Amino acid sequence: MKIGVYQFGSTGCINNNLNTIIKAINKAADQNVRILVFHECALCGYPPLENRIKEINESDLNEALRKIADMAGICKLYVGVGTVRFEGDKRFNSLILFDDRGRQAGHYDKTALWGWDSENFQRGKNIGILEVDDLKIGFRICFDIRFPESFRELYKNGVDLCFVSFSDTSIVDDEVRYNIIKSHLLTRAVENVMTVVSVNSISNFQTAPTAVFDHNGIVIKESNKNKEELLVYEFVKPSISFGMKGRIENNRYYMNGEIVT
Repeated sequence: MKIGVYQFGSTGCINNNLNTIIKAINKAADQNVRILVFHECALCGYPPLENRIKEINESDLNEALRKIADMAGICKLYVGVGTVRFEGDKRFNSLILFDDRGRQAGHYDKTALWGWDSENFQRGKNIGILEVDDLKIGFRICFDIRFPESFRELYKNGVDLCFVSFSDTSIVDDEVRYNIIKSHLLTRAVENVMTVVSVNSISNFQTAPTAVFDHNGIVIKESNKNKEELLVYEFVKPSISFGMKGRIENNRYYMNGEIVT
């Protein structure tokens, strides 16, 4: 399955963000990408850095989401877009997935909240696993990466591929933070024997990468920092190597108290 992530700098203007997202969908379709994923709050801008939660208009956002759904159907690919999701008077930091027929396939609401997230959003409760072409795909958002338990749920449910959407930036170049978050990503990949794909905003200096980490935690591809671009990767479910088998069998022990040999 050819997968793609697109990094760009979102703003508080939904229409500007929408235009960039549509451009990216067309680029991905030209390269036969099957699923394209964007960063956290890509459509509306991350509050309060790029927008204020009270200034995000629900009807404007829903109209933009309909246009993204239409583009997914026209281009025949799946699109996952970061946005605010409204539910009555509640707001969720969400990633909504549209299928290749322009229908909403599901969503994931960010679970790990702190700081600005706690001030603006409700905590999500859904597991964040959706199917594309019979492949189970996990979705996580930014601060979720700090918590191994969040990714262990994906492992328990047989997920082989996980997308992590970030809006993690700084007004100064912070190489230390960038490398810490990168280390979290490769660790989540290797300990759960899954490919992890991250995508981050470039609204300021990136403090998390846009990259692909394979089942062994190896960086397969990484986008140029702070540059708008499409990253494409041909995902193939790997055959189980000696080291991977060791992690799988010992994971069974730690979860169930037994090893199946």
